[in-house]
Amino acid sequence: MAQKRDYYEVLGVSKTATDEELKKAYRRLAKKYHPDANPDNKEEAEKNFKEVNEAYEVLSDAQKRRMYYQFGHDGPAGFGGGNPGGGYYSYSTSGFSGFEDFDLGDIFSSIFGGSGRSSSRRNNGPIKGADLRYNLDISFEEAFMGVEKEITISRDETCSHCSGSGAKPGTTSETCKTCGGTGQVRHVQNTILGQMQTSRTCSDCHGTGKVIKEVCEVCKGKGTVRKLAKIKVKIPAGIDTDQSIVLRGEGEPGVRGGAKGDLYIVVRIKKHSIYTRKGTTVYCNVPITFTQATLGAELEIPMVNGTKEKFKIPEGTQTGTTFTIKGKGFKNINTNNNGDFVFTVNVQVPKRLSKEQRELLTQLAKTMNEQPPIKKRGIFG
Repeated sequence: MAQKRDYYEVLGVSKTATDEELKKAYRRLAKKYHPDANPDNKEEAEKNFKEVNEAYEVLSDAQKRRMYYQFGHDGPAGFGGGNPGGGYYSYSTSGFSGFEDFDLGDIFSSIFGGSGRSSSRRNNGPIKGADLRYNLDISFEEAFMGVEKEITISRDETCSHCSGSGAKPGTTSETCKTCGGTGQVRHVQNTILGQMQTSRTCSDCHGTGKVIKEVCEVCKGKGTVRKLAKIKVKIPAGIDTDQSIVLRGEGEPGVRGGAKGDLYIVVRIKKHSIYTRKGTTVYCNVPITFTQATLGAELEIPMVNGTKEKFKIPEGTQTGTTFTIKGKGFKNINTNNNGDFVFTVNVQVPKRLSKEQRELLTQLAKTMNEQPPIKKRGIFG
């Protein structure tokens, strides 16, 4: 089996990297190695993509990062299971600094009296899994009409070999004898203010309250494995840029029987060469001829969905005039009503005229008391 690369080396950051630096490196590499962005080399891209995700999963979690610092890749039970933060990814605001957690509730309880047990002790019950985010680019037409897309995401999934227990099939985990299953070890210190009590994460079970004697060969005791999942998502007609769709239960698996997290699909709409949008209103420019502007005409206006709408413009229409077609804009996904379609006409003046056309326009100019253009002559008269 090939030796794993150092996680810091995988992400290309130093061991003192901040959460923001880790996040920036992960986003850059995840975009670079995503299988959808490497259609000609999907196998190698998928391998690199998984490596980047595994490195970020560990280094972005304060507890897992501490364990990696202490034990390296062969740390007990693969860094203590899934992400307990319950967010898209858990980012520490204080950075990576030290290994001991102090229970302030215990300190104040010891100074001011009480049983010495903290009301803010860590929850060892079920915890919902982490939420995930996916940025999805769609075309202007797809946003207008709605579309179904299939996306590929990388996420943890319950290990099928051990059914998520982290223990080798046929074996079970045991209650930690060091912390008695609480996941915390308490220390009492005598001070001039009285007894001061602190707590830290149990080093034997790493806060889980359980000790796995024989770890699962597939997930290495984590209870989850990293996989690429294909998911179909329906984009409703009328969606706008930066609006999101939530797929419940499509995020990371929960901890200790907790519910799975959610997947947030954030939509981004590509620019169109003809149409623009503001809210539910569609805008575009329509070129018309000099005679259409002068005499009036019935135009066929191209709609976003590919159809054409007939619209009469009056004679004497000036360039820059706007017209509105009611109810032909984007659908409002909240009210189900449609916006309007607004187009601006631009009169196209002919650049080249035939002799006959020039004569006709000259006669027209005379009837309108306009000075006809002077025919150009050569420099020798």
